[in-house]
Amino acid sequence: METRAPRMDKWLWAVRLYKTRGLAATACLAGHVKVEGQRVKPARPVRSGEVVEARVGVVTRTVRVLEPLDRRVGPKVVGRFIEDLTPAVEYEKQRAPRLEPVFHRPKGTGRPTKKDRRLLDSIQP
Repeated sequence: METRAPRMDKWLWAVRLYKTRGLAATACLAGHVKVEGQRVKPARPVRSGEVVEARVGVVTRTVRVLEPLDRRVGPKVVGRFIEDLTPAVEYEKQRAPRLEPVFHRPKGTGRPTKKDRRLLDSIQP
């Protein structure tokens, strides 16, 4: 009896790239998952040896499929099924501080007053 190749969304969930299968399917449909540089649909079968790029948050994870599986495995066992090819620079994106605006004006409050302008001028270099 031959085994069928698992669906892409199920595989992404099984190797813990996404927290839920629904998130994995949504990422596929949004174009955040690519195989060999091509966007894939959630139902596409996964094969051994393929290189999968999946954008998870701000990090783009690149992994090679060592063995397809359709059941979720523990984090310690995942290394037997994928080879992580993600460059270290991608993981640094996660740790980098996010640039947030120094001055926040709620939408719909109109033009800045003279006092607001002075405050903005004192903050900016």
